[in-house]
Amino acid sequence: MAKAAKRDRTHFLYIAVIAAVVLGIIVGFAAPGVAVELKPLGTGFVNLIKMMISPIIFCTIVLGIGSVRKAAKVGAVGGLALVYFMVMSTVALAIGLVVGNFLEPGQGLNLTEAVRHAGAAQTEGGSESMTDFALGIIPTTMVSAFTGGEVLQTLLVALLVGFALQALGASGAPILRGVGHIQRLVFRVLSMIMWAAPVGAFGAMAAVVGETGVAALKSLAVIMIGFYVTCVLFVVVVLGALLRFIAGVNILMLLKYLAREFLLILSTSSSESALPRLIAKMEHLGVSRPVVGITVPTGYSFNLDGTAIYLTMASIFVAEAMNDPLSIGQQISLLVFMIIASKGAAGVTGAGLATLAGGLQSHRPELVDGVGLIVGIDRFMSEARAMTNFAGNAVATVLIGTWTKEIDKEQVAEVLAGRRPFDEQTLVDDHAPAVEEPAEDSDLPDQRGGGKEPAAARG
Repeated sequence: MAKAAKRDRTHFLYIAVIAAVVLGIIVGFAAPGVAVELKPLGTGFVNLIKMMISPIIFCTIVLGIGSVRKAAKVGAVGGLALVYFMVMSTVALAIGLVVGNFLEPGQGLNLTEAVRHAGAAQTEGGSESMTDFALGIIPTTMVSAFTGGEVLQTLLVALLVGFALQALGASGAPILRGVGHIQRLVFRVLSMIMWAAPVGAFGAMAAVVGETGVAALKSLAVIMIGFYVTCVLFVVVVLGALLRFIAGVNILMLLKYLAREFLLILSTSSSESALPRLIAKMEHLGVSRPVVGITVPTGYSFNLDGTAIYLTMASIFVAEAMNDPLSIGQQISLLVFMIIASKGAAGVTGAGLATLAGGLQSHRPELVDGVGLIVGIDRFMSEARAMTNFAGNAVATVLIGTWTKEIDKEQVAEVLAGRRPFDEQTLVDDHAPAVEEPAEDSDLPDQRGGGKEPAAARG
């Protein structure tokens, strides 16, 4: 009975989020001037969530890698993940080009001086070179990886600490237990922060509606609706087919399991707001800790399917709006360039727009001014980008877990059927085995937080 009461309370929380989103839309249309001033509410909530990302990633990876003796398994997971991310990003970019050519958006729009300046402003910070990106993964100090809020920097430090604990063997077991306790504390803090979600959702939604208004939505409806439909088809058809044939999992069941995370992303327009909960839920689903710890954080920088679709569709839109359409050869060249440019585009609001401007600045600088045409609706497209990126990383985690045989399929079936509900209060599986001395031939599925314990032990 006690557990049911806990689930009921969080159920009311997400009902409040839905109500807050609706109220924010109403306020945005009724009093746009007031609504714009509410933007700090949404920004503050997202910042609270981002504050928790680094410690959660660190704890998850250290516990996962530190509890596994064979480092080669971790390297295999990372290598497979990067190959998959590259392939899927290319597929997503190609789909964006096909749909963009079919819709032919952007025709008939006028490039005003104000729009020209808005486009030029987006190039700032959007043209980072690959060398700068690679060097940026290395933090100034081990501590700055946490204070800087850089996901890949935290990932690097966590990998080093995890492998170091592997090398320590039995003497590292007390440290692992300590990290396990810290992880529980961090997730408890996150569950407390989540109660501020309705306030953040209200402020974020009111601000974007107040800033955008109806006029921009009408004039740019073709590319916006086309982008949403493309993202839905990509997730349901492309990712759904991969998930069904490789892992035997129904994509709709997985999306239903992650429904609260999608609501959170929709209300904040940031996939990073759901990153900590994705880590917790993928472990609960049955994927091993090392696979979750490596795939999810890395995917948030390298597996951005929604951003990839957006980059190519938006490029075609800008080119046509400026009466300088791209030839097939130029489109293919741009696709290759965007494969590189899309890497490292963080899953936060506005990052896709900056990456688009930076990519065009490096590849077709004469088109940069046209980016201003899409600024008005970018916030609404950002939501579709973020949800598609999130779905892509959830699917990737299940697929890589299946390929590496680091997934408990019986747990997957039970969780998706609703018979083993996720603990919304702690965000950590209470049935997870305690961290013990690393074994010589440790079996990864037993380390994930679900293991192979009897169903009764799982509560």
